[in-house]
Amino acid sequence: MEPSAVSDEKRLTVDLVRDKNGTDQVLLKNPKGASVKISLHGGQVLSWKTDKGDELLFTSAKANSKPPHPVRGGIPICFPQFGTRGSLEQHGFARNKMWLVEENPPYLPSFYSTDKAFVDLVLKPSDEDTTRIWPHSFEFHLRVSLALDGNLALISRVRNINSKPFSFSIAYHTYFSISDISEVRVEGLETLDYLDNLFDKERFTEQGDALTFESEIDRVYLNSRDVVAVFDHEKKRTFLIKKEGLPDVVVWNPWDKKAKALTDLGDEEYKHMLCVDGAAIEKPITLKPGEEWTGKLNLSLVLST
Repeated sequence: MEPSAVSDEKRLTVDLVRDKNGTDQVLLKNPKGASVKISLHGGQVLSWKTDKGDELLFTSAKANSKPPHPVRGGIPICFPQFGTRGSLEQHGFARNKMWLVEENPPYLPSFYSTDKAFVDLVLKPSDEDTTRIWPHSFEFHLRVSLALDGNLALISRVRNINSKPFSFSIAYHTYFSISDISEVRVEGLETLDYLDNLFDKERFTEQGDALTFESEIDRVYLNSRDVVAVFDHEKKRTFLIKKEGLPDVVVWNPWDKKAKALTDLGDEEYKHMLCVDGAAIEKPITLKPGEEWTGKLNLSLVLST
């Protein structure tokens, strides 16, 4: 977890801090002033700010930040199950567990550390509760990095240290902060098939050129291209979502009725958030004993004039 220096005066920094509940968090900063905050509870990215201090991730004002509750916002990790597609609690257990900072992580090829502040976290099935509901031996290594250009990257490596195969689904449930849901469009999902969770996971094909929003949406787009863009017209900015090893994309906004039913989301907050997730859901990933899977999500911001 050592920071990398870029000059004597300006450095990439990695600091361990605590929130009001005493939960350990890691704060990454680059020399320009951009920052990322990660909670060890859930291995969840809670904040991603530009060098001007603009928050790019949405977190509900009503979010419960006290463990074991997951925080409504940021980037919770759904593992080893997404939604209710399985026998586990919704979205699996990773977002509810305490992760550890890993001082000597496994070597990660093609990762250049000189221009990034980063931290390595690890989740292992260390309690009886986890092994009882999901009886598999695994290691989940998560590297979160903040680059000099402000890009945020999450690299996940899941390793099977069991004597038998297991399968899992995964999603980075990313809550983007937006001006207004009616001012946003998503590109990169055109002509794709998707599973509609509002219609019992029925399969449809996207017909429109770009995705715009006028009502509740809860879809899993299948086998998408590796780059998806979220355009926010009012704020004149675009989020670019680049992914590797994550074939699917989840798009979710609860809209007004469901927002009122969620106790940890304000009635009107749905207007200022949109979840667009890099994910592997339709075809779960199967690992044989000793095998490892790697997935990567890279988020960047493009400003327009």
